[in-house]
Amino acid sequence: MFKYEYELWMQKQIQQEKNHRRSELLQKGLSHGTVELLRSIWYPVVGNFDHLYPEWEVRDYNNGYRYLDLAYMPGNVKGDIEVHDYRTHARDLDTRRFKDLCRRQSLLSLDDWIYFPIAYLSIRDEPEYCKQLILSFIGKFVSSNVGASLDCVESETVRYARRVLRPFTPLELAQHLRVTDRYARKVLHRLVEKQLLNVVGGNLRFRSYQLNVGRHL
Repeated sequence: MFKYEYELWMQKQIQQEKNHRRSELLQKGLSHGTVELLRSIWYPVVGNFDHLYPEWEVRDYNNGYRYLDLAYMPGNVKGDIEVHDYRTHARDLDTRRFKDLCRRQSLLSLDDWIYFPIAYLSIRDEPEYCKQLILSFIGKFVSSNVGASLDCVESETVRYARRVLRPFTPLELAQHLRVTDRYARKVLHRLVEKQLLNVVGGNLRFRSYQLNVGRHL
């Protein structure tokens, strides 16, 4: 399923692109790290490639061009996902390239991009953690898609779970929602029954909860 959807997405990107520079890059294919991110992390979690643009071209302050691994642009907001390979971004990075990498990040930040680097080694070795990172990243942009069957408190709880990168307690949720600890536990119990949250640790009184990655949308 991934291969079919991926190829359709890439064909659409190439067919709709009028910029010959980006078109040539797309026709060469994406890097191994980027494809692995899409295959093992993004697609299993998100289920589509909506608002995602590979090899997206941006201008820098020297009137040149730079290309983002993956630009995520739902609406008028901009996110840059960069897959960092250890050999090219850490072990073998010389002084000139290190300064250029910092300059690149600075320019993107000044242009209101949310910069999101992710290590290829993490994609390979820590896929579940990377899935949680991606969910939290998407949650900064698209926080309203939580399901029509949820009431307003349940919806906000799911949004909260998307934004945090660790298990959270009923007390933390109660403080966020400004409700009692007892009421927060009831909300959490309902979301666990709906398989939107998982119990991840602690005894009955001190349990912690986290988003169920497989049922996030």
